[in-house]
Amino acid sequence: MEILKDQKPKTMLDNVLEQFNKTADSMNLNPNIRRILSITNNEIIIHFPVKMDDGSVEIFTGYRVQHNNALGPYKGGLRYHPTVDVDDAKALAMWMTWKTSLAGLPYGGAKGGIQIDPRNYSIGELERITRRFTYALGENIGPEYDIPAPDVNTNEQTMAWMADTFMSTKSPSDRANNKHVVTGKPVGSGGLDGRDRATGFGVYITLRLLFEKNNESLKGKKFIVQGFGNVGYWASKFLNDDGAILLAVQDAHATLYNKDGINVADLYEHCKPRKGSVKGFEGAAEMEPAEFFGLECDFIIPAALGNQITEKNANQIKSKIIAEGANGPTNNEAERILLANGVTIIPDILCNSGGVIGSYFEWLQNRNGELWPLDEVMVKIEKKLTENFKKVYNLMNEEQVDFRTAAYILAIRRIETAYIQRGIFP
Repeated sequence: MEILKDQKPKTMLDNVLEQFNKTADSMNLNPNIRRILSITNNEIIIHFPVKMDDGSVEIFTGYRVQHNNALGPYKGGLRYHPTVDVDDAKALAMWMTWKTSLAGLPYGGAKGGIQIDPRNYSIGELERITRRFTYALGENIGPEYDIPAPDVNTNEQTMAWMADTFMSTKSPSDRANNKHVVTGKPVGSGGLDGRDRATGFGVYITLRLLFEKNNESLKGKKFIVQGFGNVGYWASKFLNDDGAILLAVQDAHATLYNKDGINVADLYEHCKPRKGSVKGFEGAAEMEPAEFFGLECDFIIPAALGNQITEKNANQIKSKIIAEGANGPTNNEAERILLANGVTIIPDILCNSGGVIGSYFEWLQNRNGELWPLDEVMVKIEKKLTENFKKVYNLMNEEQVDFRTAAYILAIRRIETAYIQRGIFP
Protein backbone atom coordinates (compact mmCIF):
# COMPACT_ATOMS: atom_id res chain seq x y z
CA MET A 1 0.00 0.00 0.00
CA GLU A 2 1.34 3.44 -0.92
CA ILE A 3 2.00 5.70 2.06
CA LEU A 4 0.51 9.13 1.52
CA LYS A 5 2.90 12.02 2.10
CA ASP A 6 1.90 14.92 4.32
CA GLN A 7 -0.02 17.52 2.40
CA LYS A 8 1.70 20.84 1.83
CA PRO A 9 0.36 23.46 4.28
CA LYS A 10 -2.07 25.89 2.75
CA THR A 11 -0.79 29.39 2.04
CA MET A 12 -2.58 32.72 2.44
CA LEU A 13 -3.22 32.65 -1.30
CA ASP A 14 -4.93 29.24 -0.95
CA ASN A 15 -7.06 30.69 1.84
CA VAL A 16 -8.16 33.82 0.00
CA LEU A 17 -9.01 31.88 -3.19
CA GLU A 18 -11.03 29.36 -1.17
CA GLN A 19 -12.90 32.21 0.55
CA PHE A 20 -13.56 33.86 -2.81
CA ASN A 21 -14.79 30.66 -4.48
CA LYS A 22 -17.06 29.84 -1.54
CA THR A 23 -18.64 33.30 -1.78
CA ALA A 24 -18.88 33.17 -5.58
CA ASP A 25 -20.79 29.89 -5.29
CA SER A 26 -23.15 31.22 -2.62
CA MET A 27 -24.05 34.38 -4.57
CA ASN A 28 -24.07 32.81 -8.07
CA LEU A 29 -21.41 35.27 -9.25
CA ASN A 30 -21.36 35.94 -12.99
CA PRO A 31 -18.87 33.32 -14.33
CA ASN A 32 -17.03 35.85 -16.51
CA ILE A 33 -16.52 38.24 -13.61
CA ARG A 34 -15.49 35.27 -11.47
CA ARG A 35 -12.69 34.52 -13.94
CA ILE A 36 -11.51 38.14 -13.87
CA LEU A 37 -11.50 38.42 -10.07
CA SER A 38 -9.75 35.08 -9.52
CA ILE A 39 -6.50 36.41 -11.00
CA THR A 40 -4.34 39.49 -10.49
CA ASN A 41 -3.92 42.19 -13.13
CA ASN A 42 -0.19 42.79 -12.64
CA GLU A 43 2.64 41.16 -10.68
CA ILE A 44 5.80 43.25 -10.51
CA ILE A 45 9.08 41.79 -9.19
CA ILE A 46 12.08 44.10 -8.96
CA HIS A 47 15.69 43.30 -8.08
CA PHE A 48 17.66 46.43 -7.21
CA PRO A 49 21.11 47.27 -5.76
CA VAL A 50 21.74 49.51 -2.75
CA LYS A 51 25.06 50.66 -1.28
CA MET A 52 25.41 49.80 2.40
CA ASP A 53 27.05 51.91 5.13
CA ASP A 54 30.30 49.91 4.81
CA GLY A 55 30.51 50.59 1.07
CA SER A 56 29.38 47.12 -0.05
CA VAL A 57 26.43 46.65 -2.41
CA GLU A 58 23.49 44.43 -1.52
CA ILE A 59 20.78 43.24 -3.92
CA PHE A 60 17.17 43.40 -2.70
CA THR A 61 13.94 41.94 -4.10
CA GLY A 62 10.79 44.05 -4.07
CA TYR A 63 7.23 43.22 -5.09
CA ARG A 64 4.09 45.07 -6.10
CA VAL A 65 0.99 43.06 -7.02
CA GLN A 66 -2.05 44.86 -8.45
CA HIS A 67 -5.16 42.70 -8.23
CA ASN A 68 -8.08 44.73 -9.58
CA ASN A 69 -8.93 48.38 -10.31
CA ALA A 70 -12.54 48.18 -11.48
CA LEU A 71 -13.65 50.62 -8.78
CA GLY A 72 -10.67 52.98 -8.86
CA PRO A 73 -6.88 53.20 -8.38
CA TYR A 74 -5.05 50.30 -6.80
CA LYS A 75 -4.58 50.76 -3.05
CA GLY A 76 -2.60 48.78 -0.50
CA GLY A 77 0.32 48.62 1.87
CA LEU A 78 4.00 47.87 1.51
CA ARG A 79 5.59 45.59 4.11
CA TYR A 80 9.23 44.96 4.95
CA HIS A 81 9.53 41.37 6.16
CA PRO A 82 11.66 38.29 5.39
CA THR A 83 8.54 36.31 4.39
CA VAL A 84 7.41 38.71 1.67
CA ASP A 85 6.97 36.90 -1.65
CA VAL A 86 4.78 37.16 -4.72
CA ASP A 87 2.14 34.66 -3.53
CA ASP A 88 1.63 36.43 -0.22
CA ALA A 89 1.43 39.74 -2.07
CA LYS A 90 -1.20 38.26 -4.42
CA ALA A 91 -3.30 37.11 -1.47
CA LEU A 92 -3.01 40.43 0.34
CA ALA A 93 -3.80 42.37 -2.86
CA MET A 94 -7.01 40.37 -3.32
CA TRP A 95 -8.00 41.05 0.29
CA MET A 96 -7.44 44.76 -0.36
CA THR A 97 -9.80 44.65 -3.32
CA TRP A 98 -12.54 43.19 -1.10
CA LYS A 99 -11.71 45.58 1.75
CA THR A 100 -11.87 48.78 -0.31
CA SER A 101 -15.04 47.61 -2.03
CA LEU A 102 -16.73 46.72 1.26
CA ALA A 103 -15.75 50.10 2.70
CA GLY A 104 -17.45 51.84 -0.24
CA LEU A 105 -14.22 53.52 -1.38
CA PRO A 106 -13.26 54.38 -4.99
CA TYR A 107 -10.27 52.03 -4.90
CA GLY A 108 -9.07 48.64 -6.06
CA GLY A 109 -6.59 46.36 -4.33
CA ALA A 110 -2.79 46.05 -4.35
CA LYS A 111 -0.02 44.97 -2.00
CA GLY A 112 3.72 44.56 -1.98
CA GLY A 113 6.94 45.06 -0.12
CA ILE A 114 10.57 44.09 0.17
CA GLN A 115 11.97 40.76 1.35
CA ILE A 116 13.99 42.18 4.22
CA ASP A 117 14.33 42.19 8.01
CA PRO A 118 14.57 45.94 8.71
CA ARG A 119 16.15 45.33 12.13
CA ASN A 120 19.36 44.34 10.34
CA TYR A 121 19.81 47.74 8.68
CA SER A 122 20.58 51.27 9.83
CA ILE A 123 18.19 54.17 9.32
CA GLY A 124 20.38 55.46 6.52
CA GLU A 125 20.38 52.09 4.78
CA LEU A 126 16.59 51.78 5.11
CA GLU A 127 16.18 55.22 3.59
CA ARG A 128 18.37 54.29 0.60
CA ILE A 129 16.57 50.94 0.18
CA THR A 130 13.17 52.67 0.25
CA ARG A 131 14.17 55.43 -2.16
CA ARG A 132 15.79 52.98 -4.61
CA PHE A 133 12.72 50.73 -4.51
CA THR A 134 10.43 53.70 -5.15
CA TYR A 135 12.56 54.81 -8.08
CA ALA A 136 12.56 51.27 -9.47
CA LEU A 137 8.76 51.07 -9.26
CA GLY A 138 8.60 54.21 -11.42
CA GLU A 139 5.25 54.69 -13.13
CA ASN A 140 3.89 51.45 -11.67
CA ILE A 141 2.68 53.65 -8.80
CA GLY A 142 1.00 57.06 -8.96
CA PRO A 143 -1.64 59.18 -7.16
CA GLU A 144 -4.36 58.22 -9.64
CA TYR A 145 -3.05 54.74 -10.46
CA ASP A 146 -1.60 52.86 -7.46
CA ILE A 147 -1.27 54.37 -3.98
CA PRO A 148 0.93 52.51 -1.44
CA ALA A 149 0.58 52.86 2.34
CA PRO A 150 2.34 51.59 5.49
CA ASP A 151 2.07 47.94 6.50
CA VAL A 152 4.14 45.50 8.57
CA ASN A 153 7.49 47.10 9.54
CA THR A 154 6.86 50.26 7.51
CA ASN A 155 5.62 53.57 8.88
CA GLU A 156 5.08 57.27 8.21
CA GLN A 157 8.83 57.80 7.75
CA THR A 158 8.91 55.13 5.03
CA MET A 159 6.01 56.88 3.28
CA ALA A 160 7.71 60.29 3.55
CA TRP A 161 10.81 58.89 1.80
CA MET A 162 8.63 57.33 -0.90
CA ALA A 163 6.63 60.48 -1.52
CA ASP A 164 9.74 62.66 -1.68
CA THR A 165 11.49 60.28 -4.09
CA PHE A 166 8.46 60.00 -6.37
CA MET A 167 7.85 63.76 -6.40
CA SER A 168 11.53 64.38 -7.15
CA THR A 169 11.11 62.52 -10.45
CA LYS A 170 8.46 65.04 -11.57
CA SER A 171 8.88 68.54 -12.99
CA PRO A 172 8.91 71.30 -10.34
CA SER A 173 5.51 72.59 -11.44
CA ASP A 174 3.94 69.13 -11.08
CA ARG A 175 5.40 67.97 -7.77
CA ALA A 176 2.58 69.30 -5.58
CA ASN A 177 0.07 67.30 -7.65
CA ASN A 178 1.83 64.04 -6.73
CA LYS A 179 1.88 64.33 -2.92
CA HIS A 180 -0.94 61.78 -2.63
CA VAL A 181 1.09 59.05 -4.38
CA VAL A 182 1.25 57.41 -0.92
CA THR A 183 -0.83 57.70 2.24
CA GLY A 184 0.21 57.28 5.85
CA LYS A 185 2.71 60.17 5.62
CA PRO A 186 3.75 62.31 8.62
CA VAL A 187 1.27 65.11 9.32
CA GLY A 188 3.92 67.73 8.49
CA SER A 189 4.44 66.16 5.06
CA GLY A 190 0.81 66.02 4.00
CA GLY A 191 -0.34 63.18 6.24
CA LEU A 192 -3.75 62.93 7.87
CA ASP A 193 -3.98 63.68 11.58
CA GLY A 194 -5.31 60.39 12.99
CA ARG A 195 -4.13 58.05 10.23
CA ASP A 196 -1.64 56.46 12.63
CA ARG A 197 -4.45 55.19 14.89
CA ALA A 198 -7.12 54.55 12.26
CA THR A 199 -6.63 50.77 11.88
CA GLY A 200 -6.59 50.11 15.63
CA PHE A 201 -9.54 52.47 16.03
CA GLY A 202 -11.46 50.39 13.50
CA VAL A 203 -10.81 47.21 15.51
CA TYR A 204 -12.13 48.98 18.60
CA ILE A 205 -15.24 50.38 16.88
CA THR A 206 -16.27 47.04 15.33
CA LEU A 207 -15.89 45.31 18.71
CA ARG A 208 -17.86 48.02 20.47
CA LEU A 209 -20.64 47.80 17.89
CA LEU A 210 -20.78 44.01 18.22
CA PHE A 211 -21.15 44.20 22.00
CA GLU A 212 -23.78 46.91 21.63
CA LYS A 213 -25.82 44.55 19.43
CA ASN A 214 -25.96 42.26 22.49
CA ASN A 215 -26.80 45.21 24.78
CA GLU A 216 -23.38 45.01 26.42
CA SER A 217 -20.50 47.44 26.92
CA LEU A 218 -16.75 46.87 26.80
CA LYS A 219 -16.31 47.79 30.45
CA GLY A 220 -14.67 44.93 32.35
CA LYS A 221 -14.28 42.75 29.24
CA LYS A 222 -10.96 40.90 29.10
CA PHE A 223 -8.94 40.53 25.91
CA ILE A 224 -5.60 39.33 24.54
CA VAL A 225 -3.59 40.78 21.63
CA GLN A 226 -1.11 39.12 19.31
CA GLY A 227 1.24 41.76 17.97
CA PHE A 228 1.84 45.09 19.71
CA GLY A 229 2.78 47.21 16.73
CA ASN A 230 0.69 50.07 15.43
CA VAL A 231 -2.58 48.11 15.21
CA GLY A 232 -2.20 46.13 18.42
CA TYR A 233 -1.23 49.18 20.45
CA TRP A 234 -3.95 51.54 19.25
CA ALA A 235 -6.68 48.88 19.48
CA SER A 236 -5.55 48.11 23.05
CA LYS A 237 -5.45 51.80 23.97
CA PHE A 238 -8.96 52.57 22.72
CA LEU A 239 -10.35 49.41 24.34
CA ASN A 240 -8.55 50.13 27.60
CA ASP A 241 -9.86 53.71 27.61
CA ASP A 242 -13.37 52.25 27.28
CA GLY A 243 -12.89 49.98 30.30
CA ALA A 244 -11.65 46.73 28.72
CA ILE A 245 -8.72 44.88 30.34
CA LEU A 246 -5.64 43.66 28.45
CA LEU A 247 -4.72 40.27 29.97
CA ALA A 248 -1.96 39.10 27.65
CA VAL A 249 0.13 40.18 24.69
CA GLN A 250 2.34 38.19 22.34
CA ASP A 251 4.96 39.12 19.79
CA ALA A 252 7.79 37.27 18.04
CA HIS A 253 10.04 37.62 21.11
CA ALA A 254 7.84 37.02 24.16
CA THR A 255 4.36 36.20 25.48
CA LEU A 256 3.28 38.17 28.55
CA TYR A 257 0.38 37.67 30.98
CA ASN A 258 -1.03 39.52 33.98
CA LYS A 259 -4.32 38.32 35.48
CA ASP A 260 -4.95 41.83 36.88
CA GLY A 261 -4.39 43.48 33.51
CA ILE A 262 -1.43 44.97 31.62
CA ASN A 263 -0.98 48.75 31.65
CA VAL A 264 -1.18 49.64 27.95
CA ALA A 265 0.57 53.01 28.28
CA ASP A 266 3.46 51.51 30.26
CA LEU A 267 3.89 48.67 27.77
CA TYR A 268 3.94 51.15 24.90
CA GLU A 269 6.68 53.19 26.59
CA HIS A 270 8.64 49.98 27.21
CA CYS A 271 8.43 48.98 23.53
CA LYS A 272 9.51 52.27 21.94
CA PRO A 273 13.29 52.06 22.59
CA ARG A 274 13.30 48.31 21.90
CA LYS A 275 12.01 48.49 18.32
CA GLY A 276 8.59 47.21 19.34
CA SER A 277 9.45 44.16 21.42
CA VAL A 278 7.40 43.48 24.56
CA LYS A 279 10.15 41.26 26.00
CA GLY A 280 11.44 42.35 29.38
CA PHE A 281 8.35 44.33 30.40
CA GLU A 282 8.15 44.27 34.20
CA GLY A 283 4.38 44.72 34.42
CA ALA A 284 3.64 41.14 33.34
CA ALA A 285 5.15 37.65 33.54
CA GLU A 286 6.30 35.57 30.60
CA MET A 287 4.26 32.48 29.70
CA GLU A 288 4.51 29.64 27.18
CA PRO A 289 3.74 31.00 23.68
CA ALA A 290 1.79 27.84 22.73
CA GLU A 291 -0.72 28.53 25.53
CA PHE A 292 -1.53 32.09 24.40
CA PHE A 293 -4.63 31.50 22.26
CA GLY A 294 -6.07 29.15 24.87
CA LEU A 295 -6.34 31.83 27.57
CA GLU A 296 -9.75 32.53 29.11
CA CYS A 297 -10.92 35.91 27.78
CA ASP A 298 -13.87 37.68 26.16
CA PHE A 299 -12.18 38.37 22.84
CA ILE A 300 -8.93 37.86 20.93
CA ILE A 301 -7.25 40.35 18.60
CA PRO A 302 -4.71 38.73 16.23
CA ALA A 303 -2.84 41.82 15.00
CA ALA A 304 0.44 40.35 13.73
CA LEU A 305 0.86 38.23 10.58
CA GLY A 306 -1.34 35.86 8.57
CA ASN A 307 -2.06 32.19 9.30
CA GLN A 308 -1.64 32.48 13.08
CA ILE A 309 -4.88 30.71 14.03
CA THR A 310 -4.91 27.31 12.34
CA GLU A 311 -6.47 23.88 12.73
CA LYS A 312 -3.60 23.09 15.12
CA ASN A 313 -4.64 25.64 17.76
CA ALA A 314 -8.27 26.49 16.95
CA ASN A 315 -9.74 23.99 19.42
CA GLN A 316 -7.70 25.56 22.24
CA ILE A 317 -9.56 28.85 21.87
CA LYS A 318 -12.06 29.53 24.66
CA SER A 319 -12.94 33.08 23.64
CA LYS A 320 -16.22 33.48 21.75
CA ILE A 321 -15.07 36.48 19.68
CA ILE A 322 -12.07 37.01 17.40
CA ALA A 323 -11.46 40.47 15.92
CA GLU A 324 -9.01 40.22 13.02
CA GLY A 325 -6.64 43.17 13.31
CA ALA A 326 -4.16 41.52 10.92
CA ASN A 327 -4.81 40.42 7.34
CA GLY A 328 -5.65 36.72 7.07
CA PRO A 329 -4.74 35.66 10.63
CA THR A 330 -7.27 32.79 10.61
CA ASN A 331 -6.99 30.05 8.01
CA ASN A 332 -10.07 28.37 6.57
CA GLU A 333 -9.68 25.07 8.40
CA ALA A 334 -9.48 26.93 11.70
CA GLU A 335 -12.49 29.05 10.79
CA ARG A 336 -14.62 25.96 10.21
CA ILE A 337 -13.64 24.65 13.66
CA LEU A 338 -14.27 28.00 15.34
CA LEU A 339 -17.67 28.54 13.72
CA ALA A 340 -18.72 25.03 14.76
CA ASN A 341 -17.65 25.95 18.30
CA GLY A 342 -19.85 29.04 18.27
CA VAL A 343 -17.08 31.61 17.85
CA THR A 344 -17.89 34.91 16.13
CA ILE A 345 -15.11 36.15 13.82
CA ILE A 346 -15.14 39.81 12.79
CA PRO A 347 -13.36 39.44 9.43
CA ASP A 348 -10.25 41.40 8.53
CA ILE A 349 -11.82 43.18 5.56
CA LEU A 350 -14.27 44.80 7.98
CA CYS A 351 -12.41 44.80 11.30
CA ASN A 352 -9.17 46.44 10.19
CA SER A 353 -10.63 48.64 7.44
CA GLY A 354 -10.20 51.82 9.51
CA GLY A 355 -6.71 52.15 8.06
CA VAL A 356 -7.75 52.25 4.42
CA ILE A 357 -10.68 54.54 5.28
CA GLY A 358 -8.19 56.90 6.93
CA SER A 359 -5.94 56.59 3.88
CA TYR A 360 -8.84 57.60 1.64
CA PHE A 361 -9.42 60.74 3.69
CA GLU A 362 -5.69 61.59 3.52
CA TRP A 363 -5.77 61.10 -0.25
CA LEU A 364 -8.80 63.41 -0.49
CA GLN A 365 -7.18 65.98 1.78
CA ASN A 366 -4.05 66.11 -0.42
CA ARG A 367 -6.07 66.09 -3.62
CA ASN A 368 -8.22 69.04 -2.49
CA GLY A 369 -5.46 70.99 -0.75
CA GLU A 370 -7.26 70.84 2.61
CA LEU A 371 -6.24 70.21 6.25
CA TRP A 372 -8.66 68.40 8.54
CA PRO A 373 -8.43 68.52 12.37
CA LEU A 374 -8.12 65.28 14.35
CA ASP A 375 -11.59 65.35 15.91
CA GLU A 376 -13.20 65.81 12.51
CA VAL A 377 -11.15 62.95 11.04
CA MET A 378 -12.11 60.50 13.80
CA VAL A 379 -15.81 61.35 13.43
CA LYS A 380 -15.59 60.69 9.68
CA ILE A 381 -13.83 57.34 10.19
CA GLU A 382 -16.27 56.22 12.89
CA LYS A 383 -19.27 57.14 10.73
CA LYS A 384 -17.94 55.13 7.78
CA LEU A 385 -17.05 52.11 9.95
CA THR A 386 -20.47 52.14 11.62
CA GLU A 387 -22.29 52.23 8.27
CA ASN A 388 -20.21 49.32 6.96
CA PHE A 389 -20.64 47.26 10.13
CA LYS A 390 -24.43 47.64 10.03
CA LYS A 391 -24.58 46.56 6.37
CA VAL A 392 -22.56 43.41 7.06
CA TYR A 393 -24.39 42.60 10.29
CA ASN A 394 -27.80 42.99 8.64
CA LEU A 395 -26.89 40.84 5.64
CA MET A 396 -25.42 38.19 7.93
CA ASN A 397 -28.78 37.87 9.67
CA GLU A 398 -30.86 38.12 6.49
CA GLU A 399 -28.89 35.45 4.64
CA GLN A 400 -28.09 33.37 7.76
CA VAL A 401 -24.40 33.28 6.91
CA ASP A 402 -21.26 33.98 8.93
CA PHE A 403 -19.64 37.42 9.22
CA ARG A 404 -16.95 36.78 6.61
CA THR A 405 -19.32 35.42 3.98
CA ALA A 406 -21.64 38.43 4.45
CA ALA A 407 -18.72 40.85 4.10
CA TYR A 408 -17.45 39.09 0.97
CA ILE A 409 -20.91 39.07 -0.64
CA LEU A 410 -21.27 42.83 -0.19
CA ALA A 411 -17.72 43.51 -1.43
CA ILE A 412 -17.90 41.28 -4.51
CA ARG A 413 -21.45 42.33 -5.38
CA ARG A 414 -20.30 45.96 -5.71
CA ILE A 415 -17.50 44.99 -8.12
CA GLU A 416 -19.85 42.71 -10.08
CA THR A 417 -22.27 45.61 -10.49
CA ALA A 418 -19.49 47.88 -11.81
CA TYR A 419 -18.48 45.32 -14.46
CA ILE A 420 -22.09 44.68 -15.52
CA GLN A 421 -22.83 48.40 -15.85
CA ARG A 422 -19.75 49.41 -17.79
CA GLY A 423 -19.04 46.21 -19.74
CA ILE A 424 -15.67 44.60 -20.43
CA PHE A 425 -13.33 46.12 -23.04
CA PRO A 426 -13.35 45.52 -25.97
